Amino acid sequence: MIAYSYKNNVYLNITNRCTMNCTYCIRTKWNWGYRGNNLRLKKEPTVKEIIKESETLRKKIAFSPLTSDIVFCGYGEPLIRLETVKKVAAYYKKIGLNVRINTNGQANLYHGKNICPELKGLIDKICISLNAENAVKYKNVNRPRYGLKSFNAVLTFAKECKKYIKDVSITSVKLEGTDINKCRQIAKKIGVKFVERPFL
Repeated sequence: MIAYSYKNNVYLNITNRCTMNCTYCIRTKWNWGYRGNNLRLKKEPTVKEIIKESETLRKKIAFSPLTSDIVFCGYGEPLIRLETVKKVAAYYKKIGLNVRINTNGQANLYHGKNICPELKGLIDKICISLNAENAVKYKNVNRPRYGLKSFNAVLTFAKECKKYIKDVSITSVKLEGTDINKCRQIAKKIGVKFVERPFL
């Protein structure tokens, strides 16, 4: 499934690829399901397919341009498909909708460059998953492809996002062994919002 809804938002599941193999990932625990939706993709959808399915869904639910978002979030890291994200986001910005990305914050590592300037004017909100207060815990809990350097790269990504996106949040799930207060302090030091997420 490419597009699914939750709380009157339209979520876009555009890839199953990810740069992490998190110990807590519900993709495995829930066997690719999410609230009755199968998010396992047979192939990565085109821009045209994403827009077609998301528009069909948007017209079926109680989507409000004032309170609802188009959200890039599925069982995979959306910013791996940066060009696709930009094209779909541009479509929705053109018709005046809010666009959000939920990300692991490793896009700059993946692409080997600072991609944040490319999101300017396309993304209204970005939520960056952290889930640990230091590099060692981050590596052990999130099991990132890029090892220990991933933690500081995510923090740098959050700082860069502030320059181009008006609403930036760091999020953490309350996992066993994770110090939520320290995660909150990290967000405060960077100057972004902090959101504690429930463990599903």
